[in-house]
Amino acid sequence: MAEITAAMVKELREKTDAPMMECKKALTEAGGDLEKAEEILRVKLGNKASKAASRVAAEGVVAIHISVDQKLGAIVEVNCETDFVAKNDDFLALSVKLAEMVATQSPADVAALSALTIGGTTVEETRRALVGKIGENLSIRRFVRIAAKGALNNYIHGGAKVGVLVDITGGDATLAKDVSMHIAASKPKSLDSSGVPAEDIAKERAVAAGKAAESGKPPEIVTKMVEGSIAKYLKEVSLLSQPFVKDDKMTIEALLKSKGAVINAFTLYVVGEGIEKKVTDFAAEVAEAAAAAAR
Repeated sequence: MAEITAAMVKELREKTDAPMMECKKALTEAGGDLEKAEEILRVKLGNKASKAASRVAAEGVVAIHISVDQKLGAIVEVNCETDFVAKNDDFLALSVKLAEMVATQSPADVAALSALTIGGTTVEETRRALVGKIGENLSIRRFVRIAAKGALNNYIHGGAKVGVLVDITGGDATLAKDVSMHIAASKPKSLDSSGVPAEDIAKERAVAAGKAAESGKPPEIVTKMVEGSIAKYLKEVSLLSQPFVKDDKMTIEALLKSKGAVINAFTLYVVGEGIEKKVTDFAAEVAEAAAAAAR
């Protein structure tokens, strides 16, 4: 009988998300054959794609499509579980295709996009087939479609982990690239302070109030301290008031003005932003399982 090693158990667990002891039993039953063990688990625990749906997909890529005339474009975030799969050719091809479909077919939301077809097969069926082939949960998280007032430009950074789509009027290609790169680096929340989400301001105000209260200063001074903190925060997260990354003596607003340009809109996606990632300690899980077996 083939020796069932911890590495084999770990590999099978990562492919199926089955409990560790079930993976070991399946490998034992399969005589160490990984593919056969996977099939055994599929019979015992159900379809792999269905099981994968409950797993956190916080890795992935940002894909962007822009029409030849730069007037129509889309940005989409597609998630998977591991960075390894984020480099998979089939996964990348699907992500690029989805960005094109969003731009050209204008689905209302992810559900509508999932109902569209690729070569006679729906996007959802295509996604599920890829889940079964790769063995990881894959999900379409979000997208934005832009019909530009000016011209669309984009920037992809860090292995497609950060993506920027910008609608800019005026200026030149160098300016458009510089602004896109600045957004990727500085990560503004909105074009100006009026677009900063109210919930973000409320959180910042609560933190500022707590810090100011600890100063022991009179209430009127505390109020001014809080408002000063909020003003500073809005300046830091609003694109137009941010210092340009290539010249911090100039704001983005001043840069645009010097080039006779205006930013009409922008979208910034950072893969996995806001998704709580599950951290698995495999060694600890092995020790826990061994202790349970001993008991």
